[in-house]
Amino acid sequence: MATPLTADRMLAALHAEGLAVHEHAGWRTHGRDDETGKTFGPVIGVLIHHTAGHGDREVCFNGRPDLPGPLCHAWLGKTDGLWLLGNGRTNHAGSVDLDVLNALRGEVSPLPVDDQANADGNDVLYGLEIENLGDGDDPYPAVQYDEAVRWAAAICRVHGWSEKSVAGHKEVQPGKVDPSFDMDAFRAAVAARLAHTPDWNPNEENDMPTAEEIAKAVWSHRLTSPTAAAGTDATREAGTFLRYTDAKQAALLAELGALRGTVLALAEAGGLDAAEVLAAAEAGARAVLAGLGDALTEGN
Repeated sequence: MATPLTADRMLAALHAEGLAVHEHAGWRTHGRDDETGKTFGPVIGVLIHHTAGHGDREVCFNGRPDLPGPLCHAWLGKTDGLWLLGNGRTNHAGSVDLDVLNALRGEVSPLPVDDQANADGNDVLYGLEIENLGDGDDPYPAVQYDEAVRWAAAICRVHGWSEKSVAGHKEVQPGKVDPSFDMDAFRAAVAARLAHTPDWNPNEENDMPTAEEIAKAVWSHRLTSPTAAAGTDATREAGTFLRYTDAKQAALLAELGALRGTVLALAEAGGLDAAEVLAAAEAGARAVLAGLGDALTEGN
């Protein structure tokens, strides 16, 4: 049970869930509390409907001759997106099964069978009307279905509810058939959203590894080079091997530095041209290093 969201909090929750929201003129004060003398809330869950028609946004806002509007809190078109139509108590649920309401209140699953109509669902449930004929042949576009899931998840998230606070009209009122899709699958989709942050977009997920994962994989890759010294590179992993070659290079450079000093001293003592002797020595050293490099990469 929770206090109903204010208009501003509702907007913020829906926007956070990645929804583009249209605000019908007057929706913030469009409710049935004053007319019925009944206050909306405390709220316990969200209810999903289909409209059984097309182009019926204004009908849901204004109502019908036999039922004054608003007929839902939000209307979701096939191509027109999500519209906020009402705030407070709306005429969407009607008389429902008290046992089902208690199950939603306690987040009990599965829901009991709705075999009686002995409670007012308009008092405690948010309602979404989805534009669809509901005949089983009228498809729900993927974008529309995703927006319905986001709408339900947004309200559940901000109230701290799970997907068990979501029901279809057909699950709470005897004789109803809406919505014309599987509610268990719908709740599973809501649960998937609630398991992530509100900005989660499953369509953007892929199996590409992160830069850190790539670096870690390269560093631990097992090499096949026979030149990695046993004991020094026992694991033959790239990281260990690179550390080994780096250490060997540093040692060789230090040794070359010492040899350079020795060569210069000998050249001077023997009256030779120090520059020519040093150039010859360095050429020989480069040849040795080139051969070592070829040996290190052999077999990889």
